[in-house]
Amino acid sequence: MKLKTIASAIGGDCRGQGDTEIHSLAPAATAGPNQLTFVAHSRFLRHLAGSRAEAVILREDDLIGWNGAAIVCADPYAGYARAAQLLDTTPVPDPGCHPSAVAAADAKIDRSASIGAHCVVESGARIGAGAILGPGCVIAEGAVIGAATRLYANVTVYHGVLVGERCVIQSGAVLGSDGFGNAKEDDRWIRIPQLGTLKVGNDVQIGANSTIDRGALDDTVIGNGVVIDNQVQIAHNCRIGDHTGIAGCVGISGSVEIGCCCTLAGGVGIVDNVTIADHVHVTTMTLISSSIYSPGVYSSGTGQMPNRQWRRSVARFRQLDRLARRLKSLERKFSE
Repeated sequence: MKLKTIASAIGGDCRGQGDTEIHSLAPAATAGPNQLTFVAHSRFLRHLAGSRAEAVILREDDLIGWNGAAIVCADPYAGYARAAQLLDTTPVPDPGCHPSAVAAADAKIDRSASIGAHCVVESGARIGAGAILGPGCVIAEGAVIGAATRLYANVTVYHGVLVGERCVIQSGAVLGSDGFGNAKEDDRWIRIPQLGTLKVGNDVQIGANSTIDRGALDDTVIGNGVVIDNQVQIAHNCRIGDHTGIAGCVGISGSVEIGCCCTLAGGVGIVDNVTIADHVHVTTMTLISSSIYSPGVYSSGTGQMPNRQWRRSVARFRQLDRLARRLKSLERKFSE
């Protein structure tokens, strides 16, 4: 694509030779002719020293020191993301059903959809316009895949699950599996059938090998624009607000409600029946054990330290209750 075409498409201002052909994106250090790079922040300008990139996406204030062509953006990282979409080289299969795919007679598959090898589309399922099912996907009875949604290989969508439009679901994801519902009677477990479903909004991303359970009675709901990393577990009856981001290995227990525009960093754990407000940001490996009603950044746990020091700290932590009782006794004694 021509540089000026990219600039117009990403909402940037083209500086220099706008007719220059751009073939691909590359890091500043390794970019060469006909390649576009970016500088997200001024502190990374050093990477442009000696760069052979054809052009760079950056802020107006960062043009100093760069003599080549450029696309000026208020947010270069967002500009880079949009440019990457324009220059995406991920293969896109042609419409149609592979001969080895199996579809029920009453399944509704749009003519523009692509159904890969060994896919199964069960009775009453609906596949929208331009949707792509990679090899080995299973779309169970009554499930719906929205227009322009892409499922990579071996995604399983259980019965009655609704997936919106323009979603991207990576390989191995499981949508609408049974929640962990069991009642204990004496020493035995009684399975509780999970009678709700899962509703996934539009423009949602779900990472590889992530699992989102269906609801027990009510539905599990994933809002619009939610992004979910690899190996995330979201239990039954959870509700995730629009544009929330969830990093890898997060575990969310049942009936958790998370607001809009939140971020959960890697390894966060959330106990059941917790409510989290909008615009809450939770740092890595934090355990959320009670509801959060105010926006902000939240953390728990301790940072790493030498083992000997950590053992002493743990010993002192176990003494805190006794020390608190002694302090309270002394305060009461001296206040009399």
